[in-house]
Amino acid sequence: MKLGLSTYSLHGQLSSGAMNVVDVIDFAADHGAVHVEIVPLSYNLTEQPELIEHIVQRAKERDIEISNYAVGANFLTDSDEAYEKEIQRVMDEVYIAHQLGVKLMRHDVASSTDVSIQHFNQQLDRLASACRRIADHAQQYGITTSVENHGFFIQQADRVQALIQAVDRPNYKTTLDIGNFLCTDENPIAAVPQNLPYASMVHVKDFYIRPAYRHPGEGWFTSTAGQYLRGAIIGQGDIDMWEVLRIVKQSGYDGYVSVEFEGLENDLLGARIGLENVQRIWDEV
Repeated sequence: MKLGLSTYSLHGQLSSGAMNVVDVIDFAADHGAVHVEIVPLSYNLTEQPELIEHIVQRAKERDIEISNYAVGANFLTDSDEAYEKEIQRVMDEVYIAHQLGVKLMRHDVASSTDVSIQHFNQQLDRLASACRRIADHAQQYGITTSVENHGFFIQQADRVQALIQAVDRPNYKTTLDIGNFLCTDENPIAAVPQNLPYASMVHVKDFYIRPAYRHPGEGWFTSTAGQYLRGAIIGQGDIDMWEVLRIVKQSGYDGYVSVEFEGLENDLLGARIGLENVQRIWDEV
């Protein structure tokens, strides 16, 4: 297991200007991470290409790997022209991943207000075609692309598998987020082992969970079925983190594990404790 930090974990510091992405690399290295995952929120490598070299150089100086490049995308477009434009944009992001020196790249696939299984089945071939073309493009750089289980439309374990199987490329897998299954009311203990065989990397996050009939107030969002969720420091939320990490460890997975913090607590605190807890729990199980 290679434990690291997603730059998304310090989104608050980045968005406020208190830190830049190079500072996040320093933070990760200072707190025991062996890799950092680049998620361009509050910075943009397309508009700020000079950052690419700064990231690569600082990672080299701190002897820390750059594991993954994670970007947004939505192939549920209103026209064929927009569909082709979005595919080309993501292909351009593949080249940025290549410049970063990573061999893994996660790109989103779809977002829709209609998250029904009927709509998913109707759109699956079109979405798979886009992902297949991007995976084929990424192959020349030795890059594996992936879908993450988030965004509600492709979040359930079986929908992720359906897309991977439809794309049918050896370099197309899933960035498996152990916490995100809760957003569509799946138990991570049941969902994680279903998708582990397809995982190119693993995200670890935690949530507080409250039932739909108990509105906890500001700072929470709702799952598909209406239960309330709020990001938590890993190991302090309601996910049985010990059992989930035991499942991951006993599967033989030995790739990148990336800490993601998205709670209301201070993000420097959340990221630090998250790194400490994942390593400690992994050793305990």
